[in-house]
This record gives sequence, structure tokens and C-alpha cells, in this order.
Amino acid sequence: MGLRKKNKSPPVFSHEFVIQNHADAVSCLAMGLLLGLMFEVTAKNAIMFITVQYNVTYTTDERPEPVYFYEYGPKDMATIFFYMLIAIILHAVIQEYILDKINRRLHLSKTKHSKFNESGQLAFFYFFSFVWGASILSAEEFTTNPTLLWEDYPHSHMFFQVKFFYICQIAYWLHALPELYFQKIRKEDIPRQLHYICLYIAHIAGAYILNLHRLGLILLVPHYLVELIFHASRLFYFSDENKQKGFTLWALLFVMARLLTLTLSVLTFGFGLARAENPGFSIVEGNFNILTIRISCLAAICLTQAWMMWKFINFQLKKWREHIQNQIPKKKINTKVKTTKKESCKTSFVNGAVKFEEGTSPRKRKSKFL
Repeated sequence: MGLRKKNKSPPVFSHEFVIQNHADAVSCLAMGLLLGLMFEVTAKNAIMFITVQYNVTYTTDERPEPVYFYEYGPKDMATIFFYMLIAIILHAVIQEYILDKINRRLHLSKTKHSKFNESGQLAFFYFFSFVWGASILSAEEFTTNPTLLWEDYPHSHMFFQVKFFYICQIAYWLHALPELYFQKIRKEDIPRQLHYICLYIAHIAGAYILNLHRLGLILLVPHYLVELIFHASRLFYFSDENKQKGFTLWALLFVMARLLTLTLSVLTFGFGLARAENPGFSIVEGNFNILTIRISCLAAICLTQAWMMWKFINFQLKKWREHIQNQIPKKKINTKVKTTKKESCKTSFVNGAVKFEEGTSPRKRKSKFL
């Protein structure tokens, strides 16, 4: 029996070593923060990483039970860092135990392999975020009354689910930056992924800091539904290229989501906040209702939607061109078949006599005199 060749492990602290063992290193760091809760000396600092901070309790005469709200502050950076570590661990688990096993069965090319991994990871995240966000919206009143998006601004107080939702969103998109290195993303795909990662971080963090979490939540949920349909359709397409019906549904919902985003944004910044009773700028109170910030926010949203529509139109034109190119070879084959049939029926003349290629003799004509 021949000896098995052992795979050489990469040198310690090399690029390959870090990429192969990054999930283990991050899980050890997360476990260290959790173990810090067990000791009184480190518990005060460790709890800042794990639990949501800035709790505010209100009691009213109508409701004797206390109502708990949350605000944001600098300590949220520690909480976001911890859940960014959790996102890296979950990313590695999904990649190793689900996506890699499916990839081995499909035998995809390198380009399709990277796109399949990207769509697989995002499909899990969009599904989880859509279900979570929809459950929060079902308990809120501003889904049925849009005027609550700007009334009583600033909305500096949040329920636990709302604040935890935003912290997890920011943590996930921040974790996507080091994943470009850990997952060995191709250089051609890095600029495209950096664009939408930075856009997500800027818009979600902006809504969180400017106390526009109501508007951000009601815009994120339908957007995540549209993106979920797109990446799920792409996963089905990689498994079977004939399954393309999901892209039609995605195209329809994509345009509707863009119109919804522009409509609610114009209503909130152009009409609602502009006519608010307490315009002004105060960092302490969390009030950012001034003309400069309103115009900047509305311009950022409109430019982002225009950029997304431009990418969408280019994508549809590319698919249309590919469809036409696939139809041209079929037409050429049909014309070749027709020309060969015509040529087979043609006759040739040899020494003034008619000669048929298929060996048939000319039909004898009857004489007029008979």
C-alpha cells in the first residue's frame, strides 16, 4: 500500500493561514468576550459588547407598567463589533456546511462559483432580515399611517427590536468588508461589491444616527424582499439555466420598490419634515431637521435610486442582446436547410439535355397534335 501524501499546512500568519483559520480565530475572540461576563472585574466591560446599551425607562399614569426605550450612543460601536464577529462566524458556517456541499454537486465554473457563493450568502441574510423587519413593521402603526414617519420628530427613542435590528444590519454590512479578503473575491468583482456594501452602510447608519429609523425600516423591508427574489432566482438559474421566470417577477417588483422609495422619501423630506413644528439642529436632542440635511438626505436617496435603475436597465439590455444572439444561429440553421432543399430540386443542363440530380427523368409532354 502506498503512503498517503499529507497536505502541507501553510506557514503561520501567512495569507493562506489567516484565510483558512479566520473563523476559528474570530470564534475564540467572541468566546473570550462571553467569558468576560463570568468575572466581576471584566463583566462591566464585557456586557457593553453583548447587550444593547442606553436603556431609558418611562412610566405614565395611564400605564403603571414601565415602558422601555433605547437611544443610541458611542457604546453602540462595541456592540456592533461583537455582532460583526458573530456575522463572520455564521458566514463561515453557511459557506462550509451548505454552499460548498452544493457547489461540489453542481460542478460550476470559477465565475459561476463565486457568484453562487455571493448569492447564497445574501439570500440567507435577505430572508432573515425580511422576516425580522416584517415582524417589526406588523407591530408598528406608521405602516398604515405614513404621517407618523415625520410627526413628533425627532424619534430618538426606539424599542429593543428596532435598535437591535439596526445594530445587526450595520454589523453584517461591516463584516462584508473583511470577507472580501477571507473569501478570496476576484479583483474584477471587488469594485462592484464595494459599491453596494458602502451604500448599505451609509444609508442604514445615516437613518440610525439621524433618528430616521422609521423611514429606514419601511424602505428596507420591501427592498430586501426584491433582493431576496433576485438572488434566489440566480441560485435556481445556476442549478438549471432554463429556470428564468423568477427574474421576470424580480424586474416588476424592482421598479415598484424604486417608486415606493422615491415617493416616501419625497413625502418625508420634502413635505413632512419641512412643515414640522420643531425644526432645528441639536445633537443633544437628536434633532437634525434643517434644510441642508433634508436636501442632502433626499439627494443621496434619489441618486442611489437613479444609479440602481441605471444598473437595472443595463442588465435588462444585456439579457435582451444575449437573447437576440441566441436566436440568430437558429435562423441561420433554418435558412441553410431551406437552401439545401432548393439546390436539390434544381436541374443541370449537360450538352443541351436536361439532367436531374436526383436521377429522375423529365416528364413527357403530350403532343398537341395527338
